[in-house]
Amino acid sequence: MTDAVFANQPPVLSAPRRLRLPNRRRAFALALGGALLLAAVVVAGLMAGPAAQATDFAAKSLPPSLSHPFGTDWMGRDMLLRTLAGLSTSVLVGLMAAVASSLIALALAAAAALGPRWADHAVSWLIDLMMGIPHIVLLILISYALGKGFWGVTIGVALTHWPSLARILRAEILQCASSDFVAAAARLGAGRLAISARHMVPYVLPQFVVGLVLLFPHAILHEAAITFLGFGLPPEMPAIGIILSEAMGYLSAGLWWLAVFPGLALVVCVMLFDVVGTSLRKLVDPAYAQE
Repeated sequence: MTDAVFANQPPVLSAPRRLRLPNRRRAFALALGGALLLAAVVVAGLMAGPAAQATDFAAKSLPPSLSHPFGTDWMGRDMLLRTLAGLSTSVLVGLMAAVASSLIALALAAAAALGPRWADHAVSWLIDLMMGIPHIVLLILISYALGKGFWGVTIGVALTHWPSLARILRAEILQCASSDFVAAAARLGAGRLAISARHMVPYVLPQFVVGLVLLFPHAILHEAAITFLGFGLPPEMPAIGIILSEAMGYLSAGLWWLAVFPGLALVVCVMLFDVVGTSLRKLVDPAYAQE
């Protein structure tokens, strides 16, 4: 009888406010905590830069211990410090590349949605072309053509990761431009600049912010991948890809900690980015406002 009564009740379209607020506080706490942890990793890696390169052949190839939690490598370098320095480099590359790629996506999406028809066709063709080429191949070609290194990798990642976000932003801008409130604002005499600033920017801001944050883990993983293959950062610069690439030659000798701990640290860093992105989406995306 009870089940029949609940089955006849209409669906709840909006959770009560007293139930939504704890969820939003939890999402804000997760986003802030993840951002602070990532900032701490970057600061710690920058501070550990010189010490991460210090060699001590009397303490080479030591397994994990209290004095060296991640062990040491074949040159006696502390793997914890090298991992922190490598993560800070990867995070900086991912941050700069994700910001640049997101701005490219926003500019092309706005040109396609608000510009003439030929601009829409050109941007759509460019998006299809970029998405038809494997990311890793195009990234290697761009990085190699620019001389590899920090800026070569950063520019390569920025130029290869914008198509998906540009397609989403283009659709959002077109939907906003055809909405009733934009048409009403135009009839009231508002100019295109005022409509863009007051209506379109707040409309696409949640998708832009979430896309920006979610580009970080992709940028970090691709930077580590091409560095591992030898087409990314130089060997003298501490980076997770270099650490993992160098560790491959010593796994058969039983030095498992050279690859396990840096690999786990990279996975944790990517998961932190995912937590920050998911939490921000719950806070700024109207589709999640009632959760």
